[in-house]
Amino acid sequence: MTDLPPNTHNSENTTDDVAQELLRKLRQKQGNWVEWGYAIASLQKIGYNPQDIFEATGFEPIQQNQVIVGSQVYNSLEKSEVSEAVRSHYATRGSDVLYELRLLTQEERAAAAALIFDQKIDSDEAREVAKAIKEFSYFRTLPEGFSAHPGDAVAYQVWKLARQNSDLQQRSRLIAKGLRFAHTPEARKQIEELLTDFTTVPKRPAPILPFYRLESEEQLPRIVPVVGELPLSAQDLQAVPLVTAVEPFRMVKFAGEQAWVPLPGWQVLLAAEDPVAILGNSDRLPNQNPSQAESVVIVVDRAQRQWDASNYFVIEKAGELDFKWFETEPEIALLGRIIIILRRKKILDEELTKDSWQIDE
Repeated sequence: MTDLPPNTHNSENTTDDVAQELLRKLRQKQGNWVEWGYAIASLQKIGYNPQDIFEATGFEPIQQNQVIVGSQVYNSLEKSEVSEAVRSHYATRGSDVLYELRLLTQEERAAAAALIFDQKIDSDEAREVAKAIKEFSYFRTLPEGFSAHPGDAVAYQVWKLARQNSDLQQRSRLIAKGLRFAHTPEARKQIEELLTDFTTVPKRPAPILPFYRLESEEQLPRIVPVVGELPLSAQDLQAVPLVTAVEPFRMVKFAGEQAWVPLPGWQVLLAAEDPVAILGNSDRLPNQNPSQAESVVIVVDRAQRQWDASNYFVIEKAGELDFKWFETEPEIALLGRIIIILRRKKILDEELTKDSWQIDE
């Protein structure tokens, strides 16, 4: 008996039926927000883009991203030892809050979510809590008087800000906030000492991230494969693989896992000893606005692993690469220094630039 080929038509119909059902549930707001996140992620996985989903359901692209990421964070909470009260609370609300915890580890997310629930914190303050916990996690040895509890992590950041502030009204507000979050008696003691100790510690400003942007079409080079030196055969010519540029930075890939991205010959790049490129979104970088995230190429010189306070560095945290500025010499290994962060070129009409006769006119 001959095996029948798979019924591709039926398979496509099944996928479309599933997609239409998901779109219907989203349009009618069936289920909770976690289910919406799973549904939108499934639709995007089978080829629906955010604009298609918006037009079919009313979920704006920025809202889609929030519920997708929030549902992923919620899924990690379900795998953690959080209380039933915390779990049931976030099952019905809080996608904006859980979205802010996306850069924390699973253990940190659970602790932060519980703290935010107990303190009845909104999304803006949740962003500050997540940042404080992440900053605190870089310490190999905990600061004196503060424990690893997320409340103490927030209290430490507030204590640090209060010591840098000479305005008495602002300082008092920070002390009150620190006492609100302090979990251990030792942490409360550290905060309370600021009520009588008015010494200020100057804050060292963070350096400016080295952003670059391509400004002209000539700065967007094209990588062309080389066949070799004459004499050559037709086989030599045909053996060169097709090179397809991947926008927005015209990265090219060949057979295997290797890929290259063309970059202008800026002096900072020519001076690098061991530069490598990392693709990502700008919201993974310190102090960047998530609502204005864009694709970037982060160039790191792996040879520059000596700390200095004027640069940002690459580190490993929870098994993943992270980017960080250290005010003082850190106790963790530095993997390289960020030398360039490249934004894509802004083109008003990208299709127009492909027609030279329109440009000439």
